[in-house]
Amino acid sequence: MRKFLGLILLSFILLLAACGTSGEKEDTANGADDTDNTAGEEATEPVDIVIGASSTPHAEILEEAKPLLEEEGINITIEMYQDYVLPNEDLESGTLDANFFQHIPFLDQTIDDTGYDLDYIDGIHIEPMGVYSKNITSLDEIEDGQEIIISRSIPDHGRILSLFEQQDLITLDESVEKSTATIDDIVDNPLNLTFSPDVDPLLLPEMYESEPDALVAINTNYAIDAGLNPLEDALFIEDENSEYVNVIAVRSKDKDNPAFQTLVDVLQSEEIQNFILENYDGAVVPVGGSN
Repeated sequence: MRKFLGLILLSFILLLAACGTSGEKEDTANGADDTDNTAGEEATEPVDIVIGASSTPHAEILEEAKPLLEEEGINITIEMYQDYVLPNEDLESGTLDANFFQHIPFLDQTIDDTGYDLDYIDGIHIEPMGVYSKNITSLDEIEDGQEIIISRSIPDHGRILSLFEQQDLITLDESVEKSTATIDDIVDNPLNLTFSPDVDPLLLPEMYESEPDALVAINTNYAIDAGLNPLEDALFIEDENSEYVNVIAVRSKDKDNPAFQTLVDVLQSEEIQNFILENYDGAVVPVGGSN
Protein backbone atom coordinates (compact mmCIF):
# COMPACT_ATOMS: atom_id res chain seq x y z
CA MET A 1 0.00 0.00 0.00
CA ARG A 2 2.84 2.37 0.91
CA LYS A 3 4.55 1.58 -2.41
CA PHE A 4 1.32 2.36 -4.24
CA LEU A 5 0.96 5.71 -2.45
CA GLY A 6 4.63 6.49 -3.16
CA LEU A 7 4.13 5.86 -6.85
CA ILE A 8 1.09 8.16 -6.91
CA LEU A 9 3.07 10.92 -5.13
CA LEU A 10 6.02 10.56 -7.55
CA SER A 11 3.70 10.75 -10.56
CA PHE A 12 2.10 13.91 -9.17
CA ILE A 13 5.52 15.56 -8.64
CA LEU A 14 6.61 14.69 -12.19
CA LEU A 15 3.32 16.09 -13.55
CA LEU A 16 3.91 19.40 -11.73
CA ALA A 17 7.48 19.61 -13.08
CA ALA A 18 6.27 18.96 -16.62
CA CYS A 19 3.61 21.66 -16.32
CA GLY A 20 6.22 24.09 -15.03
CA THR A 21 8.51 23.40 -17.98
CA SER A 22 5.63 23.79 -20.42
CA GLY A 23 4.72 27.11 -18.80
CA GLU A 24 8.29 28.33 -19.08
CA LYS A 25 8.38 27.40 -22.77
CA GLU A 26 5.07 29.20 -23.36
CA ASP A 27 6.34 32.28 -21.48
CA THR A 28 9.53 32.24 -23.54
CA ALA A 29 7.52 32.13 -26.76
CA ASN A 30 5.37 34.98 -25.57
CA GLY A 31 8.51 36.90 -24.67
CA ALA A 32 9.89 36.46 -28.19
CA ASP A 33 6.61 37.69 -29.61
CA ASP A 34 6.78 40.73 -27.35
CA THR A 35 10.33 41.43 -28.51
CA ASP A 36 9.27 41.16 -32.13
CA ASN A 37 6.37 43.54 -31.50
CA THR A 38 8.65 46.02 -29.77
CA ALA A 39 11.08 45.89 -32.67
CA GLY A 40 8.19 46.53 -35.03
CA GLU A 41 7.10 49.52 -32.99
CA GLU A 42 10.63 50.93 -33.03
CA ALA A 43 10.97 50.58 -36.81
CA THR A 44 11.31 53.91 -38.58
CA GLU A 45 7.95 55.37 -39.50
CA PRO A 46 7.53 57.25 -42.80
CA VAL A 47 8.04 61.01 -42.49
CA ASP A 48 5.31 63.27 -43.84
CA ILE A 49 6.34 66.69 -45.17
CA VAL A 50 3.94 69.39 -46.37
CA ILE A 51 5.80 71.61 -48.82
CA GLY A 52 4.58 74.76 -50.54
CA ALA A 53 5.67 75.37 -54.13
CA SER A 54 4.91 77.45 -57.17
CA SER A 55 3.31 75.38 -59.90
CA THR A 56 6.10 75.65 -62.48
CA PRO A 57 8.71 74.31 -62.25
CA HIS A 58 8.87 73.68 -58.51
CA ALA A 59 5.74 71.55 -58.04
CA GLU A 60 6.55 69.60 -61.22
CA ILE A 61 10.03 68.82 -59.93
CA LEU A 62 8.63 67.72 -56.58
CA GLU A 63 6.08 65.45 -58.27
CA GLU A 64 8.90 63.77 -60.18
CA ALA A 65 10.81 63.28 -56.93
CA LYS A 66 7.90 61.67 -55.04
CA PRO A 67 8.76 58.01 -55.83
CA LEU A 68 12.43 58.56 -54.97
CA LEU A 69 11.48 60.21 -51.69
CA GLU A 70 9.10 57.38 -50.82
CA GLU A 71 12.00 54.96 -51.19
CA GLU A 72 13.77 57.04 -48.54
CA GLY A 73 10.75 56.91 -46.21
CA ILE A 74 9.50 60.42 -46.96
CA ASN A 75 5.97 61.24 -48.14
CA ILE A 76 5.42 64.77 -49.42
CA THR A 77 2.19 66.71 -49.82
CA ILE A 78 2.56 69.58 -52.28
CA GLU A 79 0.58 72.77 -51.69
CA MET A 80 0.70 75.04 -54.75
CA TYR A 81 0.92 78.83 -54.54
CA GLN A 82 0.67 81.55 -57.16
CA ASP A 83 2.16 84.40 -55.13
CA TYR A 84 5.42 85.12 -53.32
CA VAL A 85 4.07 86.18 -49.91
CA LEU A 86 1.88 83.39 -48.53
CA PRO A 87 4.42 80.54 -48.82
CA ASN A 88 6.70 82.16 -46.24
CA GLU A 89 3.78 83.25 -44.05
CA ASP A 90 2.50 79.68 -44.00
CA LEU A 91 5.97 78.28 -43.34
CA GLU A 92 6.44 80.60 -40.38
CA SER A 93 3.00 79.74 -38.97
CA GLY A 94 3.57 75.99 -39.27
CA THR A 95 0.98 75.39 -41.97
CA LEU A 96 3.89 74.23 -44.15
CA ASP A 97 6.96 72.24 -43.15
CA ALA A 98 9.04 73.64 -46.02
CA ASN A 99 8.69 75.64 -49.20
CA PHE A 100 10.31 75.65 -52.63
CA PHE A 101 9.71 78.75 -54.74
CA GLN A 102 12.27 81.44 -53.92
CA HIS A 103 15.89 82.43 -54.33
CA ILE A 104 18.23 83.37 -51.49
CA PRO A 105 18.07 87.19 -51.82
CA PHE A 106 14.27 87.04 -51.70
CA LEU A 107 14.32 84.86 -48.59
CA ASP A 108 16.88 87.13 -46.91
CA GLN A 109 14.79 90.21 -47.69
CA THR A 110 11.66 88.54 -46.34
CA ILE A 111 13.43 87.66 -43.10
CA ASP A 112 14.71 91.25 -42.75
CA ASP A 113 11.24 92.69 -43.42
CA THR A 114 9.17 90.32 -41.26
CA GLY A 115 11.49 88.88 -38.62
CA TYR A 116 10.47 85.35 -39.62
CA ASP A 117 12.72 82.68 -38.12
CA LEU A 118 13.43 80.92 -41.42
CA ASP A 119 16.49 79.46 -43.09
CA TYR A 120 17.31 77.29 -46.09
CA ILE A 121 18.95 73.90 -46.61
CA ASP A 122 20.54 74.17 -50.07
CA GLY A 123 19.97 75.23 -53.67
CA ILE A 124 18.23 73.11 -56.31
CA HIS A 125 18.12 75.15 -59.51
CA ILE A 126 18.36 78.57 -61.14
CA GLU A 127 15.55 80.16 -63.15
CA PRO A 128 17.24 82.82 -65.27
CA MET A 129 15.40 86.15 -65.35
CA GLY A 130 14.46 87.24 -68.87
CA VAL A 131 13.40 90.49 -70.54
CA TYR A 132 10.59 90.17 -73.12
CA SER A 133 8.81 92.34 -75.66
CA LYS A 134 6.16 91.71 -78.30
CA ASN A 135 7.45 94.29 -80.75
CA ILE A 136 11.10 94.89 -79.82
CA THR A 137 13.23 92.15 -81.32
CA SER A 138 16.79 93.47 -80.79
CA LEU A 139 18.69 95.80 -78.49
CA ASP A 140 19.09 98.23 -81.38
CA GLU A 141 15.33 98.79 -81.42
CA ILE A 142 15.21 100.08 -77.84
CA GLU A 143 14.29 103.77 -78.11
CA ASP A 144 15.00 106.78 -75.96
CA GLY A 145 12.61 106.86 -72.99
CA GLN A 146 11.69 103.20 -73.36
CA GLU A 147 9.40 101.91 -70.60
CA ILE A 148 10.65 98.89 -68.65
CA ILE A 149 7.94 97.09 -66.66
CA ILE A 150 9.38 95.21 -63.69
CA SER A 151 8.16 93.37 -60.61
CA ARG A 152 7.10 95.27 -57.53
CA SER A 153 9.10 92.67 -55.57
CA ILE A 154 12.04 94.72 -54.26
CA PRO A 155 14.44 91.74 -54.00
CA ASP A 156 14.11 91.37 -57.79
CA HIS A 157 15.12 94.95 -58.56
CA GLY A 158 18.86 94.54 -58.16
CA ARG A 159 18.71 91.38 -60.22
CA ILE A 160 16.83 93.08 -63.07
CA LEU A 161 18.98 96.21 -63.02
CA SER A 162 22.13 94.09 -63.09
CA LEU A 163 20.79 92.35 -66.17
CA PHE A 164 20.31 95.70 -67.92
CA GLU A 165 23.78 96.76 -66.87
CA GLN A 166 25.23 93.59 -68.42
CA GLN A 167 23.70 94.73 -71.72
CA ASP A 168 25.41 98.17 -71.32
CA LEU A 169 22.02 99.87 -71.15
CA ILE A 170 22.60 101.43 -67.73
CA THR A 171 25.39 101.78 -65.17
CA LEU A 172 24.89 101.19 -61.46
CA ASP A 173 26.73 102.87 -58.60
CA GLU A 174 29.91 100.86 -58.01
CA SER A 175 29.63 101.31 -54.25
CA VAL A 176 26.32 99.44 -54.12
CA GLU A 177 25.94 95.67 -53.94
CA LYS A 178 24.39 94.58 -57.24
CA SER A 179 21.81 92.29 -55.62
CA THR A 180 20.44 95.12 -53.47
CA ALA A 181 20.61 97.90 -56.07
CA THR A 182 17.53 100.07 -56.61
CA ILE A 183 16.44 102.36 -59.41
CA ASP A 184 17.95 105.26 -57.45
CA ASP A 185 21.37 103.59 -57.80
CA ILE A 186 21.45 104.09 -61.59
CA VAL A 187 24.26 106.59 -62.28
CA ASP A 188 24.21 106.47 -66.08
CA ASN A 189 21.15 105.93 -68.27
CA PRO A 190 22.00 107.08 -71.81
CA LEU A 191 18.63 106.04 -73.28
CA ASN A 192 16.66 107.51 -70.38
CA LEU A 193 14.99 104.17 -69.76
CA THR A 194 11.95 104.42 -67.48
CA PHE A 195 11.60 101.60 -64.95
CA SER A 196 8.04 101.00 -63.71
CA PRO A 197 8.18 98.78 -60.58
CA ASP A 198 4.44 98.52 -59.99
CA VAL A 199 3.32 95.07 -61.09
CA ASP A 200 2.87 91.86 -59.12
CA PRO A 201 5.19 89.15 -60.52
CA LEU A 202 2.20 86.95 -61.36
CA LEU A 203 0.80 89.63 -63.69
CA LEU A 204 3.97 90.31 -65.67
CA PRO A 205 3.04 87.93 -68.54
CA GLU A 206 -0.25 89.82 -68.89
CA MET A 207 1.69 93.07 -69.19
CA TYR A 208 3.80 91.46 -71.91
CA GLU A 209 0.61 90.75 -73.86
CA SER A 210 -1.11 94.07 -73.23
CA GLU A 211 1.91 96.39 -73.61
CA PRO A 212 3.54 95.21 -76.85
CA ASP A 213 5.90 98.19 -77.15
CA ALA A 214 7.27 97.86 -73.61
CA LEU A 215 10.07 95.71 -72.24
CA VAL A 216 8.88 93.40 -69.46
CA ALA A 217 11.18 91.57 -67.05
CA ILE A 218 9.49 88.24 -66.22
CA ASN A 219 10.47 85.56 -63.72
CA THR A 220 11.04 82.29 -65.57
CA ASN A 221 8.41 80.29 -63.66
CA TYR A 222 5.71 82.75 -64.70
CA ALA A 223 7.06 82.94 -68.25
CA ILE A 224 6.84 79.15 -68.63
CA ASP A 225 3.34 79.13 -67.10
CA ALA A 226 2.31 81.67 -69.74
CA GLY A 227 3.58 79.49 -72.59
CA LEU A 228 6.78 81.45 -73.22
CA ASN A 229 10.07 79.74 -73.96
CA PRO A 230 12.64 81.83 -72.06
CA LEU A 231 15.56 80.80 -74.27
CA GLU A 232 13.72 81.56 -77.51
CA ASP A 233 11.33 84.36 -76.58
CA ALA A 234 13.41 86.54 -74.25
CA LEU A 235 15.19 89.52 -75.78
CA PHE A 236 17.98 88.87 -73.28
CA ILE A 237 18.29 86.56 -70.30
CA GLU A 238 20.61 85.76 -67.39
CA ASP A 239 23.25 83.12 -67.92
CA GLU A 240 23.74 80.01 -65.79
CA ASN A 241 26.13 81.86 -63.45
CA SER A 242 23.25 83.72 -61.81
CA GLU A 243 23.50 83.91 -58.04
CA TYR A 244 19.73 83.61 -57.68
CA VAL A 245 19.54 79.95 -56.72
CA ASN A 246 16.13 78.56 -55.75
CA VAL A 247 16.29 76.83 -52.38
CA ILE A 248 14.39 74.58 -50.01
CA ALA A 249 13.39 76.87 -47.12
CA VAL A 250 12.46 75.66 -43.63
CA ARG A 251 12.00 77.03 -40.15
CA SER A 252 15.39 77.61 -38.54
CA LYS A 253 14.77 74.91 -35.93
CA ASP A 254 14.43 72.35 -38.75
CA LYS A 255 17.59 73.25 -40.65
CA ASP A 256 19.46 70.20 -39.32
CA ASN A 257 16.52 67.80 -39.56
CA PRO A 258 17.77 64.71 -41.48
CA ALA A 259 14.45 64.38 -43.35
CA PHE A 260 14.89 67.79 -44.99
CA GLN A 261 18.48 67.01 -45.88
CA THR A 262 17.26 63.82 -47.54
CA LEU A 263 14.70 65.88 -49.45
CA VAL A 264 17.48 68.10 -50.78
CA ASP A 265 19.72 65.12 -51.58
CA VAL A 266 16.97 63.60 -53.71
CA LEU A 267 16.28 66.89 -55.50
CA GLN A 268 20.00 67.19 -56.24
CA SER A 269 20.23 63.59 -57.42
CA GLU A 270 21.21 62.68 -60.96
CA GLU A 271 17.69 61.45 -61.73
CA ILE A 272 16.01 64.73 -60.80
CA GLN A 273 18.65 66.99 -62.29
CA ASN A 274 18.43 65.07 -65.57
CA PHE A 275 14.65 65.56 -65.42
CA ILE A 276 15.21 69.32 -65.12
CA LEU A 277 17.65 69.39 -68.02
CA GLU A 278 15.45 67.28 -70.28
CA ASN A 279 12.13 68.98 -69.55
CA TYR A 280 12.96 72.69 -69.45
CA ASP A 281 15.46 72.93 -72.31
CA GLY A 282 17.91 75.11 -70.39
CA ALA A 283 15.28 77.55 -69.10
CA VAL A 284 15.77 75.97 -65.66
CA VAL A 285 19.35 75.11 -64.71
CA PRO A 286 20.07 72.50 -61.98
CA VAL A 287 22.73 73.21 -59.39
CA GLY A 288 24.50 71.09 -56.79
CA GLY A 289 24.53 67.31 -56.83
CA SER A 290 26.29 65.71 -59.79
CA ASN A 291 25.54 68.47 -62.33
